[in-house]
Amino acid sequence: MNEAAKFRYRSGNEFNCGSLTIRSPYGAVGHGACYHSQSPETYFAHTPGLTVVIPRSPVQAKGLLLSCVRSKDPCLFFEPKILYRIAEEDVPTEDYEIPLGKAEVMQEGTDITIVSYGMQLRQVRMAEVRAKELGISVEIIDLRTLLPLDIDTVIKSIKKTGKCIVTHEATKTCGYGAEISSQIQERAFDYLEAPVRRVAGYDTPFPLVFEPVYMPDNRKIFEAIKETVNY
Repeated sequence: MNEAAKFRYRSGNEFNCGSLTIRSPYGAVGHGACYHSQSPETYFAHTPGLTVVIPRSPVQAKGLLLSCVRSKDPCLFFEPKILYRIAEEDVPTEDYEIPLGKAEVMQEGTDITIVSYGMQLRQVRMAEVRAKELGISVEIIDLRTLLPLDIDTVIKSIKKTGKCIVTHEATKTCGYGAEISSQIQERAFDYLEAPVRRVAGYDTPFPLVFEPVYMPDNRKIFEAIKETVNY
């Protein structure tokens, strides 16, 4: 944060920290309690010059990781721990990259936008299936890179749907959803038909036996969808 992230800037672009990629597990794993289930991404997304990446799947992980190791800036690559255990996906053997700083619209929708990243998108997809049964069309955006942030993709979606939910595992206060909500308010306020809703972890140390209560799961997201659409 103090040296690598500033190296290219301080040298006037004469030197860089290319290929410096730090891999780190993060997030809930089902039984990790307060030390092993934390989501510290926002601490690092506050650091100019650093790239912060969180993949949602093995295919995404390979493409984003290859982009990280070839980047001129240092990258922090957060790997959802639960992904190590439940991921089942055929990953292409050939070389490919997924651009850093570019969000992906995973699913087109017209009634509400849900913005998320990492394994939380698994919960979003389950909530979307339930919403579809009620005739609610959900647009899903995977940020993939938190820093730099592709806010343009988010704003374009908000201008279409007029409603938004941001969801992540990390605690709500000063979580990454706060930044997304603020930028939406600044850039798309006139298009909003309801307040931006955040579905996140509670502002407590991550619990063990109460993990199911703490987690912002698909049931909480589904309830937020209904409340926001009917605002």
